[in-house]
Order: sequence, then structure tokens, then C-alpha cells
Amino acid sequence: MSDRLDHVPDCGLEDERRQAALEQALIRAFWQSLGGHPLPVMTALEAAARAVGLLYGQVSQAHAGPGGCRCGWVPDPDRDLIMLEANLAAALLQPVPPRLARMRVAGQA
Repeated sequence: MSDRLDHVPDCGLEDERRQAALEQALIRAFWQSLGGHPLPVMTALEAAARAVGLLYGQVSQAHAGPGGCRCGWVPDPDRDLIMLEANLAAALLQPVPPRLARMRVAGQA
């Protein structure tokens, strides 16, 4: 796990692309899982939240001790939780992007 975390790219367009790809992969996995095994909405979202918590713990552990990742990140659960909560709130406040399949036809091509 730590081999992949040793090299963290500089923030920029490539980093944004990688973040978007990770988000899409997580969203796809969530919906594919529910497609095969439906759950009540809040149960599914609680499971997703627990999974994020487990991922945080694993990444945090990979950065612990002298043999841990040397990227410079130092886990701070209190501050990190505030950042995760802020990102959740920001995502909830973003307008839902229009879906092409639901748009009204405006003309002919």
C-alpha cells in the first residue's frame, strides 16, 4: 500500500484528473454493489461512510512509524475529520449537473 503513496504528484490539472477518476470509480463501485444487493438508502450511505473511515485508518497506519510513508503527511484525525466533513457538506451543496438523457431537445442537427 505505501509504495503507491510514496510519490504524491504536485497539485494541478493532473491531480484534479486523478481525483475525478477516483471519485468516479468509487461512485461506480457503490452503484454496482447496490445493483446486485439493494439496501435502504441510509444503510448504503452509512456503509460508504464506514468504508471511508476504514480507508483513512489504513492510510494513516501506512504513514506511521519509521517504516511508514515518507511523503510528509502526518495524520491528524481531528483536523482531517473536519476536512472530510467540509468536503461532504460542499458536495451536498453542489447543484446536480444536468443529465443529457433528460434534457429537452432544442432543435435539429
